[in-house]
Amino acid sequence: MMAYAATAGGVNVAVPAAPGVLALQRALVWLVGASGAVVFIEPSPYEIMTLLAAVTFFATGLRLRLALMPLVLMLVLLNVGYTISAIPLFERSEVVSWIATSWYMAVTVVFFAMVTSEDTAARLDMLRRGLVVGAMIASLLAVAGYFHLVPGGDDLLTLYGRARGTFKDPNVLGAFLILPALFALQSVVSDKLAKAFRNVIAFGIMSLAILLAFSRAAWGGLVLTSAFMLALMVLTSRTNAQRSRIIIMAIVAAVLGLALIAVLLSFDSTAEMFKQRASFDQSYDEGRFGRFGRHILGAEMALDLPFGIGPLQFHRFFPEDTHNSYLNAFMSGGWLSGVCYPALVFTTVIMGFRHIFVPVPWQRAYLAVFSAFVGTVGESFVIDTDHWRHFWMMLGAMWGMIAAAQIYKIRAGEDASSA
Repeated sequence: MMAYAATAGGVNVAVPAAPGVLALQRALVWLVGASGAVVFIEPSPYEIMTLLAAVTFFATGLRLRLALMPLVLMLVLLNVGYTISAIPLFERSEVVSWIATSWYMAVTVVFFAMVTSEDTAARLDMLRRGLVVGAMIASLLAVAGYFHLVPGGDDLLTLYGRARGTFKDPNVLGAFLILPALFALQSVVSDKLAKAFRNVIAFGIMSLAILLAFSRAAWGGLVLTSAFMLALMVLTSRTNAQRSRIIIMAIVAAVLGLALIAVLLSFDSTAEMFKQRASFDQSYDEGRFGRFGRHILGAEMALDLPFGIGPLQFHRFFPEDTHNSYLNAFMSGGWLSGVCYPALVFTTVIMGFRHIFVPVPWQRAYLAVFSAFVGTVGESFVIDTDHWRHFWMMLGAMWGMIAAAQIYKIRAGEDASSA
């Protein structure tokens, strides 16, 4: 049985009428967001919570909108390509696990799209809150591990002198923290003093953890996505006062960030690691078989292999993995996956740009998610992001928000015409 609850702007969205169901659904969205920061064990709490949330949502009411069917089609074709290419390798357990994970990620995309296409503003807010809490836990543990504040925690919380917190890889920690950091930054430049001050602290801690992860991609990602999001916020602000505050607070945040970096560089060990990681002169990036050389050679190889070489096989031909998600799609799933993966990603980006100026109640959250998503799309050219859980979560949320925005515009037009 379905009822209708009013949302901002006088637009009605279908929500479950049973007592407590709506609160339960929102709480599960929060838990999924918070658990996304703990992935150093298998199965991870994120996977358990996502499964629990999916079962609960399907049992209590969840709709697959027509607008999401292109998403489903592209995900199915992408994974069919992976599966076909993996058939000769099914005797290898790691390949079977990789295929299963890819299909699982596809299911989570559809789930997040369906979830965020209804009760959108409230569910996005709960997801935001959960992500920030999880990010703060991961960040605090990462910082504590780096500065040896947790007895015996060095092996668990750091890797090769880099903070990793509750993640297996410092690079993934840094990438995950970008979206929660953007949420915190939005509060800093937009909310009242008390809430803004709390988020200054949160943004500072997350930025510190990103810095101590010593991931060049995460450093650049935080700076570029922050600038992109703030620019979009200025462009979509409705008053000059809002625009002025965003610009002023952004300048203050940048100055404080530079001060934080200066303090950290006063520590010799941190300065040495920073100098090493910040250098563009890395041995694994250069030469014929370096990161970028492999991209060229792999692309030439992909053109001759309609079915690819199968998942996890690139290192058999080259010294390291692809470190390029678009090339990896071609190599792991042949031409079918190689075409579908960028089609899926860049279709989402194009639709995302088209909906920037739609004045939906969840526009603020939309700008943060879109900015972080675009950053990850760019990062995918230099690193393998195709099994990053938060990437697929953002992809699903993008489609859900876009579907909800289309419905919002239609209903807003109907309300205006009947007024």
